[in-house]
Amino acid sequence: MRAALGIFAIALIVRLVHVWQLRASPFFSVLMGDSRGYDEWAQRIARGDWIGSEVFYQAPLYPYLLGVIYAAAGRHLLLVRIIQAVIGSASCALLGLAAARLFSRPFDGAQGRPALVDGRRAGIAAGLMLALYAPAIFFDGLLQKSVLDVFFICLALWLMTKTETAESAETAWFDKLTMSARPEPFDSPLIPSSSKDERLAQDRPVEGRSPRLHVWLFLGLAMGGLALTRENALVFIAVILVWALVGSVRSLTPNPQFLAKRAALFLTGLAIVLVPVAARNRYVGGGFFVTTSQFGPNFYIGNNPSADGTYQSLRFGRGAPEYERQDATDLAERAVGRKLTPADVSSYWTGKALDFITARPLAWLKLMGRKVALLWNATEMLDTESQEAHAEWSLPLRLGGAIGHFGILVPLAVFGIIVTWPLRSRLWVFYAMTLTYAASVVVFYVFARYRYPLAPLLILFAAAGVVALPALVRARRERLRPSGRGGIWTIAAVVASAVFANWPILSPTLMRAITETNLGAALQSDGRPGEATVHYRRAIALRADYAPAYNNLATALRAQGLLGDAVATYERAISLRPEYPEAHYNLANALLDEGKPREAAEHFRLALQTIPASADVHNNLGIALVGQGHIDEAIGEFRAALQVDPNSAISHRNLADALGSRLRDDEAIEHFREAARLDPADGSAYYDLGTLFLERNRFGEAVEAFQAALKADPGSVRAHNNLGIALGSQGRLDEAIAQFRRALEIQPDFEDAKKNLAMALQAKRREP
Repeated sequence: MRAALGIFAIALIVRLVHVWQLRASPFFSVLMGDSRGYDEWAQRIARGDWIGSEVFYQAPLYPYLLGVIYAAAGRHLLLVRIIQAVIGSASCALLGLAAARLFSRPFDGAQGRPALVDGRRAGIAAGLMLALYAPAIFFDGLLQKSVLDVFFICLALWLMTKTETAESAETAWFDKLTMSARPEPFDSPLIPSSSKDERLAQDRPVEGRSPRLHVWLFLGLAMGGLALTRENALVFIAVILVWALVGSVRSLTPNPQFLAKRAALFLTGLAIVLVPVAARNRYVGGGFFVTTSQFGPNFYIGNNPSADGTYQSLRFGRGAPEYERQDATDLAERAVGRKLTPADVSSYWTGKALDFITARPLAWLKLMGRKVALLWNATEMLDTESQEAHAEWSLPLRLGGAIGHFGILVPLAVFGIIVTWPLRSRLWVFYAMTLTYAASVVVFYVFARYRYPLAPLLILFAAAGVVALPALVRARRERLRPSGRGGIWTIAAVVASAVFANWPILSPTLMRAITETNLGAALQSDGRPGEATVHYRRAIALRADYAPAYNNLATALRAQGLLGDAVATYERAISLRPEYPEAHYNLANALLDEGKPREAAEHFRLALQTIPASADVHNNLGIALVGQGHIDEAIGEFRAALQVDPNSAISHRNLADALGSRLRDDEAIEHFREAARLDPADGSAYYDLGTLFLERNRFGEAVEAFQAALKADPGSVRAHNNLGIALGSQGRLDEAIAQFRRALEIQPDFEDAKKNLAMALQAKRREP
């Protein structure tokens, strides 16, 4: 226990130093990607939205933990990171305890040789490895669920070693009981039966007296918690359930009743955690989802003709979590031609992935091979922000990254598996957990945080290998000659795994460029385009061929009014990636700002070739067509926008304006009223409606429309002015004069209001 406390203390100190140094970095307060989504979700929870209104698209446990922290102590990112440092340090201690217990029994004693692995030393090694493992330090400092992933895995491993010890004691006692039932030799001393029972009871281990069945309940709870942070960890549940039902491989006479009880307790623990979540999803979404509804889109992202084994958003350049669900739904509904439930969306994308797999099996197998290589590679594949970018600010990451990375962990784990192979009857369940979880990642796509749950399992074996190495060296020295082929094959396996794991596949420089781009996007969304520009330029300096950095830089330049620079930068992004629809769309909008509707229309059409299910692109193409005088074509585009999104108030308003210019007043009025209904806080639709009535000399209706516009926007000088015109046209001069004067109070230099006021006053003087 003292060793575990020491491991906890070392891990906590390292993590707190990392957090303290990270405070000076932009990553500390500027949240990106999933971190931003979790933070916003947690704030909603803290404000009282505990149930939500949609099926969970992302695993819910971590944002609910954040929500509890925010509700109790406010939104303090430093406090969150300190709590996570404590959780991560507890994981290190639990892993150390698990390793110590797992390797505490000699496995080589049957042949009269001392055990190569000392359990206590293996536990210390495992705990310290995780404590100093650079990705663990990195993930514990992010607002990410990975800290809970590894905590639940380490907790589960510790609980599993407790159940394994209890079973071992029970099996040993049962074997001793069987032996005692055999006839004693004739010359053995006679012992009364009662004395035999007493001796047997004294010899029976404590664990054997009452097998720790309650531990299986806790194990089920831990696995349920893990399933609510890492959806593909459901494969762990299947492996552990098999283990619970069949018992240990070395148990020759397992008790069926005992095995059934522990399986039932394990499932009970799972149900306590997962059933409420499934019931909640059923209640809000009308479908059965144990955790989330993102299986189908994720399966397709990892298995499609353009997949490369890493994450690629369904629409290029839109990988942020606020877009993932929207794009998956929009694209599926566009293809099917109707509204879809979350279950329908998931099924649609699953079907598309299976179509690719069955139609092109060789391409899929090649893709799977690449994903296997990525999974075991030293490079930490980012999704939003990279470990290398954080290491610029963190000494623990810089030092840990040099020696504590996946490229070292994998060959050490291979060596540990070879060394502990005689223990395979005890370790088979951990082999199975490692392989099934690895397969569950490869089936989808590879992220650093997706594979991170493998680290505790690999560290178990790596720690055993490190501890066994001195004993192996001593044993080799004591022999007169080398042991032969066994040692050679071991060295060959370790070297091969080291080469395989460290083979260059992905560029760390590219991942730093992606991080800088994502940081710029987060700053820009916070209304800080100047700061965002700095990070976009840094991304380009790192990777001059990274198109999203140019696209985002151009957007920031446009926000600062630098239209010429923005257009040139968008064009650079398109030259690097011609099929980049967002860059075409953004360039088209910039060209509209420059008064070039014809060129803008060309790029809107190019964007529509890739993203036809975009109401915004159809709407803005309609605006460009209006600018060219192609009103009928514009009406078609506005209608197409409303087909994609019937609730688009801006599209209803633009369509109404276009219809009004074609004197199709009844249709125009209908769409103006619908726009106003959809967005009552925006007075523009009422203003345009009033203008239409004014042009048609329908003054009474114009007055009502302008009054509604002013109710939404009392400071609109044009609405006051036009309301004055409508009132004056009805002969209500006093009211008209009041409106003109009100317009001039708001904007004294408004010439139209000055002229109209003068005319109204002159008309007033002419009255008898």
